Amino acid sequence: MHKSKWLPRVAITSAVVIYFLIIFGSHVRVTDSGMGCPDWPLCKGSLNPAQGFHAFMEQTHRYLAALASILVALTALLAYRNKDRTSTFRPAIFTCVIVLVQIVLGAVTVYYGNRAPSVAAHLLAGLSLLGAATVTAVASVVPRAETNGRRLNPIGWIAIVGAGLLYISGSLIVNADAEKFCAKIPLCPAGVPDRYVVLHLIHRTMVVIVSAALITFSIHAWKHWSKYSGARPLALTIVLLIFATATLGIFSALHKAPPHIADLHLAGAAGVLMATTALASLGWLVGADAKIHKQAMMPSITRLVS
Repeated sequence: MHKSKWLPRVAITSAVVIYFLIIFGSHVRVTDSGMGCPDWPLCKGSLNPAQGFHAFMEQTHRYLAALASILVALTALLAYRNKDRTSTFRPAIFTCVIVLVQIVLGAVTVYYGNRAPSVAAHLLAGLSLLGAATVTAVASVVPRAETNGRRLNPIGWIAIVGAGLLYISGSLIVNADAEKFCAKIPLCPAGVPDRYVVLHLIHRTMVVIVSAALITFSIHAWKHWSKYSGARPLALTIVLLIFATATLGIFSALHKAPPHIADLHLAGAAGVLMATTALASLGWLVGADAKIHKQAMMPSITRLVS
């Protein structure tokens, strides 16, 4: 098989595996299995994960991370060798760098007993990894078009940043063990410690603001990018994931975060980030908004000339 056919397949597989790695990592946190293996890279001095539930969860997460690392490295190698997709090489290399950072942070997190700073850094690196892998996957499929002007409307950049911040704010609630302390919508009940109230209210406020930005971006893509393959399905996916994730978030809060619901909620949030990054990457690569601006300017120029 020609190597150009392998690149998109491996890049997309890499992004999907990293998505499930993020979700499984969240499940490790939800089940308090982060210290199931007190050493690194072995688990209690062994490669055998069958040493209790928490050890199994943590070591399985490491095996999944190893698989993701191999796929990321292979994607970078294929991107380097494939001259038809030069726009894929830089995000592929950046993804490799983030993988190395994530490996180091994973070891540091274990050695320092899951302390908040290392856990937060590990989370940020994980989100960067998901974003970079998604960009690489889209770039491996969509060729970069040469165009002048702004390639992506500011609402696209706002949507990506907002989706990332939304996921982080929700993860901070989980990391602070605060998800069971605000079983009321939209405000928290009386008697909840202030530090938990603040985390929940920040997250809920962000849900409203970021959801509005994401829906606006999706509508923009639906209306103006319809001629680009994949734009409308991604836009629709974002909107559906927003409503599904928000519904799960409400249900999770009211029922004090059952683990399976919390996992689905985090999976939806990660899906929103992935779909938003994919849509924005598509728009940037084809220069969709630059072409919209150019088409809008043509009637004015024609009138001036005539």
